[in-house]
Amino acid sequence: MWLFNLFKIKSNSNQVKKFLIVGLGNIGKEYLETRHNIGFTVLDYLIKNQGLTFDEVKYALRASFKFKGKEFICIKPTTYMNLSGKAVNYWMRKEKINLENVLIITDDLNILFSQLRLRAKGSSGGHNGLKNIEENLKTLNYSRLRFGIGREKKSSQIDFVLGKWGKEEKSTLENFIIKCSEIILSFGTDGTQNTMNKYNTKI
Repeated sequence: MWLFNLFKIKSNSNQVKKFLIVGLGNIGKEYLETRHNIGFTVLDYLIKNQGLTFDEVKYALRASFKFKGKEFICIKPTTYMNLSGKAVNYWMRKEKINLENVLIITDDLNILFSQLRLRAKGSSGGHNGLKNIEENLKTLNYSRLRFGIGREKKSSQIDFVLGKWGKEEKSTLENFIIKCSEIILSFGTDGTQNTMNKYNTKI
C-alpha cells in the first residue's frame, strides 16, 4: 500500500497545479543534435519559445513557466541517460508533483521516424533512461511521449542512436518538435487521455 501512496502528494486546492516535464538526453557537446537527445531538443525548443532559459540546479537543468493556470516545470537531467530516474525522483519530491502529472519525452527505436506516441504507461522497450526511471519510481505507470527515430540496418544500434540527424530527417524534424510542444501543453491542460485521443490518431 505504501508504494501506491508514495507519489500521492497532498496539495492545497488553491495552489497552481504543477506538471513535471522531463526531456531525456545526455549532457555534453558531443551529444548535441543526436537522436538519443531528442528529449533535450524538444525542451530546448519549448523553453526558448517561452522566452526563457535553463538554470543549473541539482541533478538537472531546470526552467518553468505557467500556461492556462498550470505550472510546467521542465528538467533536462544532468545525471546522464542511465541515471535519469535519480533526477526524476528528486524533482517529483522537491516540487511535490504526483506521478500522474509527470511526462517523460524520449527517443524510441521501435517506431518510425516522425511518429509520435503518447502513452500513460508501458515498458522501457530496452531504453536505459526509462529503465532507470522505473527502478527509481518502482512503477511502469508514468506517462511518456515517444519520439520515433526508427532503425538503421547498416549501422549498430549504439552508433545510430548516438548519431546526428541525417539531412533528410533534419528537413522535417522541426515540425515534429513543434508538435511535441503542443502535446506537452495539452497534457497539462487537457489531461493524458484527451491528449492521446487528439494526437495519437493524427500523427
